[in-house]
Amino acid sequence: MNEKIKIGITHGDLNGVGYEVILKAFADEAMTEMCVPIVYGSPKAAIFHRKNMGLSTNFQTIRDADEAQSGCLNMIACFDEEVKIDFGQLSGETGHAAYLSLRRAVDDFKAGKIDAIVTAPINKKSIHGEEFPFDGHTEFFESEFGAKGDALMILMSPVMRVALVTTHLPLKDVAGAVTRESVERCIATLQRSLYRDFTVSAPRIAVLGLNPHNGDEGLLGDEEETVVAPAIKEMREKGVQCFGPYAADGFFGSGLYRHFDAVLAMYHDQGLAPFKALCGNDGVNFTAGLDIVRTSPDHGTAFDIAGQGKADENSFRQAVYAAVDIVRRRRMTDEASANPLKFVVRERDSRNHGDEPA
Repeated sequence: MNEKIKIGITHGDLNGVGYEVILKAFADEAMTEMCVPIVYGSPKAAIFHRKNMGLSTNFQTIRDADEAQSGCLNMIACFDEEVKIDFGQLSGETGHAAYLSLRRAVDDFKAGKIDAIVTAPINKKSIHGEEFPFDGHTEFFESEFGAKGDALMILMSPVMRVALVTTHLPLKDVAGAVTRESVERCIATLQRSLYRDFTVSAPRIAVLGLNPHNGDEGLLGDEEETVVAPAIKEMREKGVQCFGPYAADGFFGSGLYRHFDAVLAMYHDQGLAPFKALCGNDGVNFTAGLDIVRTSPDHGTAFDIAGQGKADENSFRQAVYAAVDIVRRRRMTDEASANPLKFVVRERDSRNHGDEPA
């Protein structure tokens, strides 16, 4: 438990704020005291970003994760070719560079060389293609470490945790994707994650409805009655403490989220809009339900301020903290439950009567 966790860090889109938040966060030497950070990226690109922003964060270049040193920021070059950096612009080159960083980090995790991955933001349009045919990081990691439906996106902060039944879907496709089976699966995954990743012994989960005002008794949709409520009932019968469905506006507006360990929202903006409004710059995106621990800041590439030195690194810093904490909690929980005591039935001695000792 005292061994330093090795955190692999992918650099994201080079035209965004990835290197800015990485270099700002690790300007604090305390960051390297809690983990061994390894950036999968480009030393040339890092130096360009560092010089452009007037930063002074140092790093050492290594060839392999096994060479990573404690007490400093380590960096592995994932490609040798020059990549043009044009802050705030879409680029297939920077999208490919982001993929190469991801690919190397994932391969090293599978080889047991790192313990978790923290991803800097990608631009989905820049990276999308034959080598990355996914809607985002969550779907990519699900493909690498699970099957469709295994991954669960959880946004977390000291204020609340919000998980999503559907993630990167057009709004017109959401209702069809919210099924009784998908809601039950997400409740079960969320319950397991709260226990294993956050050591919550008896999690309480709030489940939101899909439609405005919970459908107003069918006037605005019936998914609450036909999908969400039956899923909640089924999971409660299996021993999961889940409650709802709650209308999202009243739930967040009244502060009811404070009474639960996590909230399950039906779609992206239903959960993330109030989360980001209430949690400020402390939010972290965590991919639950997989063997890998993967976290990221809860913001995107921020093309509008890229290269200007304005990016706030706190969410990235919190993502590193969260990755270290979750790895440790998983190890602690798994060790505690690895060899449970067997239940032994002892028969009462029929000769024992009243208060006489057996």
